[in-house]
Amino acid sequence: MKVLVLGSGAREHALVRSLAADPEVTELHAAPGNAGIGAEARLHPLDLTDPPAAVALAREIGPDLVIVGPEGPLVLGVVDQLRAAGFTTFGPSAQAARLEGSKAFAKDVMASAGVPTAMAHVCDTLEEIEVAFDQFGAPYVVKDDGLAAGKGVVVTDDRTAAREHARECLAKDGGRVVVEEYLDGPEVSLFCLSDGDTVVPLQPAQDFKRVHDGDLGPNTGGMGAYSPLPWAPPDLVDDVVARVVQPTVDELRRRGTPFVGVVYAGLALTSRGLRVIEFNARFGDPETQVVLARLRTPLGHVLRAAATGALHDLEDLRWRDGAAVTVVIAAENYPGAPVTGRVIRGLDDADAVDDAYVLHAGTATDPDGSVVSTGGRVLSVVGVGPTLAEARERAYEAVDRIDLEGGHHRSDIALAAELGEVRVP
Repeated sequence: MKVLVLGSGAREHALVRSLAADPEVTELHAAPGNAGIGAEARLHPLDLTDPPAAVALAREIGPDLVIVGPEGPLVLGVVDQLRAAGFTTFGPSAQAARLEGSKAFAKDVMASAGVPTAMAHVCDTLEEIEVAFDQFGAPYVVKDDGLAAGKGVVVTDDRTAAREHARECLAKDGGRVVVEEYLDGPEVSLFCLSDGDTVVPLQPAQDFKRVHDGDLGPNTGGMGAYSPLPWAPPDLVDDVVARVVQPTVDELRRRGTPFVGVVYAGLALTSRGLRVIEFNARFGDPETQVVLARLRTPLGHVLRAAATGALHDLEDLRWRDGAAVTVVIAAENYPGAPVTGRVIRGLDDADAVDDAYVLHAGTATDPDGSVVSTGGRVLSVVGVGPTLAEARERAYEAVDRIDLEGGHHRSDIALAAELGEVRVP
């Protein structure tokens, strides 16, 4: 099977790494990729915001399966154009991807499907926002209605800061804001594969969105993750599929926009029960890095089954015992304007750590062969082990061998879970 992966982050590197280990995958291409992906797949230049260019590249390569990683191309309709050109493609149509592209649309789908979620107001003016603030009180949860690379949400007790974030969101072209009630309890990420009808869940993970230890600082695209969740209720996955993902997939099919790809359910296990925080329409980053580290079933076979409507015939997924932890190394000043172009040293030393490996995100190779930083989140360092403690130890040992001037990372990824301190209300 010849496979083309679209994207350039650590999520795509994790996908490529798993696909490279699939005996059914005989040829692997990625566009535009990064320095790490280039070691395992043939890279092709591509502007991910140009769906016709993606179709032209697919015609040149002739893949048996195209996998779309990031949300941007999905919302722009790259899957629609690839399918129209005859290519088997894993990912939702532009209409189905509105599940992530518009939080207001997602709320409407959940209301129709009876999915438990936070109470919310969709606001078009500052006056409406003030009314919502008065109703819900602090902490104030303010979300940009559209895509914001994981950084469109502010949760704060400071009403002035919440109002300013809302003002910035409204100032965008067609800007709208969703104001929600605050949800207590630990958060969970669960990916579910969908072929438009059948839903197949993966294993749950937890990610860390704030930039600093102790969940301090601004939101980011994600600073680390771990899987499995030793504190989670044993029936959690079955409960999420039955009450959240399957009803959502059924509702989208009923509306004439079947969802093919990954439904990423961001959840809170609150004192009042399970609630959906948000949906994404693709594999999440950095949770993909730890979930795929534990998947034993060959990935290409699974994703092709989803893309071709054959999930009902798929055998049960097989999982490795033990745990996986990923730690993100970010560039100086991230999540602000990151400092880029700095040489990354110690990658080979990090990869030499037993049961640890490095996935690239914002990297490129200089003409002299040096790997340099090109983005905000630069690397995801993965450690695996029989226990969460050992997986953490291996990940951080590898992190400590990497040198990126100004680079920073959290030191507490999965620590509370390792210490047994995560509590479900």
